[in-house]
Amino acid sequence: MDSVTMTINGKEYTFMIGEGFGQIPVNETLVMTLRERLHLTGTKFSCGEGCCGACAVLIDDRAEASCTTLTVECGGKNIVTIEGLADPVTGKLDPVQQAILDYSAFQCGFCTPGIIIAAKALLLRNPEPTLDDFKEALSGNLCRCISQYRVLEALDTLTRKEA
Repeated sequence: MDSVTMTINGKEYTFMIGEGFGQIPVNETLVMTLRERLHLTGTKFSCGEGCCGACAVLIDDRAEASCTTLTVECGGKNIVTIEGLADPVTGKLDPVQQAILDYSAFQCGFCTPGIIIAAKALLLRNPEPTLDDFKEALSGNLCRCISQYRVLEALDTLTRKEA
């Protein structure tokens, strides 16, 4: 393999694989490619082991840890980062982003992109999740600020049926 092509936030990128200048080494993780090469810094690097959820991105509509995913493994994949959730034409935030904002469901904000990605992945496969479904979907996201109660309150509004 001498190159890898993927779609990131609706734009196709081709990266040359190798050890030379401007090339991506075979062991480069997706989080590093996103942050260091494409300057998509909404995806956070934290544990480096896929345990905290801060680096979550959508890969073919599934939340995946970008810190344990090699860029070379992403050929042909559709990747969406937190920056790619908003409507590209209007700039309108995704409903998950808007709910988190409306409920001030964040403190320091470091974990927020990963939480939003995990919730979005759930909604893509289950458009009417229960609060327990959200809890399960977010079980891999760690928050040191303990703002998860506000997060769950915000996410619950996405599927709550008004009487």
